[in-house]
Amino acid sequence: MAELPLDQVRTLLAVVDGGTFDAAAAALHVTPSAVSQRVKALEQRTGRVLLLRTKPVRPTPSGEIVVRFARQLARLERDTRSELGMSGEGEPTRVTVAVNADSLATWFLPALTRVSREPHLCFELHREDETRTAELLREGLVMAAVTSSPEAVAGCSVRALGTMRYVAVASPDFVARHLADGPLHETLPGAPVLFFDRSDDLQDAFVRGLRSGSGGASSLRHAVPTSEGFLTAVAAGFGWGMVPEAHSRPLLDSGRLVRLAPDRPLDVPLYWQQWKLDSPALAAVADAVTTAAARALRT
Repeated sequence: MAELPLDQVRTLLAVVDGGTFDAAAAALHVTPSAVSQRVKALEQRTGRVLLLRTKPVRPTPSGEIVVRFARQLARLERDTRSELGMSGEGEPTRVTVAVNADSLATWFLPALTRVSREPHLCFELHREDETRTAELLREGLVMAAVTSSPEAVAGCSVRALGTMRYVAVASPDFVARHLADGPLHETLPGAPVLFFDRSDDLQDAFVRGLRSGSGGASSLRHAVPTSEGFLTAVAAGFGWGMVPEAHSRPLLDSGRLVRLAPDRPLDVPLYWQQWKLDSPALAAVADAVTTAAARALRT
């Protein structure tokens, strides 16, 4: 089996991160010609095209595999240097995680407070929908992710965290204005609705459940891309929406929100996926996250 020369692997990563061959050359202190030669040599060695020569450059699916390997290699090198006492003074250990907004707004940040940050440990969180966080793992942009996919990304392990329960809610005034003239399965599809972003399918899925798999929510859609803003917008009467049960409870208890179909919650299973690396920092984060999820999520 052909080996992957580490200087070529690191060069490919520098090109992807820099976006151009010139930027990679500046970062590596070599000429753009040398960068181009290393990438071509790596493509010849693997027998695959690894980069799309666009502006900025983008890795092909094969290139993503090599880029992920390069990031994992860099992670192992940093951990080894730290264990040998070779890290620079004050050099932090960075853990990158992709997490969906609702987890970030409820149980995830308290989980990270349980992780010791000695020696220096810092977090880089990427907010993304739970249906898409696995893509960031696949691209090698993060070391771990909270995801709705039980299928392990190549080179990653996966474990179940629990389910996040969503409930359909609206303000009492909204219900009186838009939902009082008939059964919910007839009035809800035409009522204004809140969505987090274009990848948010929860509201459509809820309506399909009410209507035996047909249709979806109204085309009159307000997009509010933060969990806190989403909840505030629903309470203000902009539309109805699916909100994490724990997040909505205070407003339900106060009467500012009402549940539209108490017997029809929507449960979204969540999983923790991470690189298969013997990284003490990553292991500590994984332990804290799984412990917090066991307390905050439904089993």
